[in-house]
Amino acid sequence: MSRALEGDPYPSWGKRFAVDSPPFIRHTCDYTATTKDESECESGEGGCRGRQQNGGARGKLPYNGYSEECLDRLEPNGNIPHDKDSHYEWSGGGNGEYRVRRQLSVSSDSKLLDEGAREEARVVMRPKRPPRPKSEAFLGPHEHNRRTKRFSAFGGDSPFGKSEAYMKLEQLGEGSYATVYKGYSNLTQQVVALKEIRLQEDEGAPFTAIREASLLKELKHANIVTLHDIVHTRETLTFVFEFVDTDLSQYMERHPGGLNHHNVKLFMFQLLRGLSYCHRRRILHRDVKPQNLLISSHGELKLADFGLARAKSVPSHTYSHEVVTLWYRPPDVLLGSTEYSTSLDMWGVGCIFVEMLCGVPTFPGVRDTHDQLEKIFKVVGTPTEESWPGVSRLPGLREHVSRWGTCGARALGAAWPRLREAGRDAERLAAALLQPEPQRRLPAHRATHHAYFAALPHRLRDLPDEVSIFTVEGVCLHPETRHVAIK
Repeated sequence: MSRALEGDPYPSWGKRFAVDSPPFIRHTCDYTATTKDESECESGEGGCRGRQQNGGARGKLPYNGYSEECLDRLEPNGNIPHDKDSHYEWSGGGNGEYRVRRQLSVSSDSKLLDEGAREEARVVMRPKRPPRPKSEAFLGPHEHNRRTKRFSAFGGDSPFGKSEAYMKLEQLGEGSYATVYKGYSNLTQQVVALKEIRLQEDEGAPFTAIREASLLKELKHANIVTLHDIVHTRETLTFVFEFVDTDLSQYMERHPGGLNHHNVKLFMFQLLRGLSYCHRRRILHRDVKPQNLLISSHGELKLADFGLARAKSVPSHTYSHEVVTLWYRPPDVLLGSTEYSTSLDMWGVGCIFVEMLCGVPTFPGVRDTHDQLEKIFKVVGTPTEESWPGVSRLPGLREHVSRWGTCGARALGAAWPRLREAGRDAERLAAALLQPEPQRRLPAHRATHHAYFAALPHRLRDLPDEVSIFTVEGVCLHPETRHVAIK
């Protein structure tokens, strides 16, 4: 640790010695070496450079005043432990030198040395870093057990964003690029849904996953699924969602032949409420279908799967026509239009509305876009320039007409008798949503005020965005007694 002056040709010069020490207490001190001859020579002149000016009989600290014993007893912050004695013991020598028997830390020495010694023994030491404030987001009860620090995708130092915080319980479904699991959160002690996206080594995260995460972080609504966390590892990107029991597709499979009319009304109102929230923020879902509408045990509907969603200015001219599952794709998009807006989602809402009431898909195309268009035009009629100005400019219309011919429009109640059973207001709402011309389709915010919903409490339209409609007294699902449920 210390260095000797043996063989030094300049023993009387004032030198600056670097005391070897661990990195956390690296320091330098100025000491002046004093020899016996110098002490005797200067004693006759009434001065002794080996003595401190204000320290009486105490001499200067020699260069080797810090020992390994001292450094071994230092705490990581450079201080002597509180249980150690912190006093200097001085011993004099015949040669005019004085040594410190008990070595202390740099900070303790600087406090105990007198003014003269402090000026000559200058200590350079890194200041102690102040402690980092603890995050309010940390939910664990044993904070001293935290092994690593990680910054969550939601900001701040928090335990979120770690794979060990969640456990997989069972697989719920699998798609082309993701697998959904039922899971458990060790942070909130709640059941969650884990959407695990497989990452390609060369391509990284799919653009749909990045788009979905960026949008869901900003959407806070009772009828939109909540994104709790994002976990990124080398092989996967996992989205942690709130767990919802089932989706509308499974719900309709368990209750075939059409749902209870009151329940359809509640589901429709919640769907329109969630879409209206998105459309006010100029966000298109672009994949509205029963599989993407989650249904909780008490009937709360939540929009999910924003992988195809996109924030946009209204209208736009730069979007693909390959959006929306075929059965719920509007005719303008099927004909090749890319000039679409929020009306894109509203056609899908109309298809789902009829499907809930009738128990069968509204337009179940089985082969390609032309087959899908044929099923649509058999009900709403083949469009013309008189019924839909500008339709002749769409690239797919001429080819379809030359291959399939034209069809006349029919009343929706005649096409789907169960829709007529739901009442005239239900048939009118369906007709307003299933308009071939996109500009004539009823927007979501106006649809919530349609006469079809007149029987619902008026308070539902004034609820804050994050408040469920089931908080209003008297609002609840009715039993699906019309048909026997399938287990």
